[in-house]
Amino acid sequence: MRLQLVLMGVVGAVLAVGAGAYQLSRIGIHQGYSPAQPIAFPHKIHAGDNKIPCLYCHYAARTSRHAGIPPASVCMNCHTILEKQTVEIEKLKEAVQQQRPVRWVKVHNLPDFVYFNHSQHVVSGVACQRCHGPVETMERVTQFAPLTMGWCLQCHREQAKLPVGEFERATLSLKQRQKPAAGLDCASCHY
Repeated sequence: MRLQLVLMGVVGAVLAVGAGAYQLSRIGIHQGYSPAQPIAFPHKIHAGDNKIPCLYCHYAARTSRHAGIPPASVCMNCHTILEKQTVEIEKLKEAVQQQRPVRWVKVHNLPDFVYFNHSQHVVSGVACQRCHGPVETMERVTQFAPLTMGWCLQCHREQAKLPVGEFERATLSLKQRQKPAAGLDCASCHY
């Protein structure tokens, strides 16, 4: 009986340590983060139903490190001529009339020591959905991917057509391992 209690205690301790280690491994990962915004902006209607390309609004993504949040004037390109009015559109128009910026809440956050350049990815033909998920189906934008170093490296390896599994990489020859591939050196993302 005493042995059973000891075993149950050990199993319980192992489970608790495992659960704690898992939680610690998730620190800084905001997958599923979906904050409320000051104006409910339905990407589903804009990018999905109306098929407005991501780069129409987030035009800075072509040439800049940051995709940028579009200025309200971009929204008004359409909303000045559309007859449909909602409470959210009225909030937008009021902000424009008062020349008050909309204080959007950032959804995708990377640590300060990570360098990410949207334009490099756009020019390389990486679809926005690869990192941001199916935004065209989202009423409220949610962080789709974990955006961890491992997740990014796996994508970079796939793009460079390198093995993604640990075993496959371990079986590469030294010459194959040293093959230059864009974005696989530490300095590409860390400075």
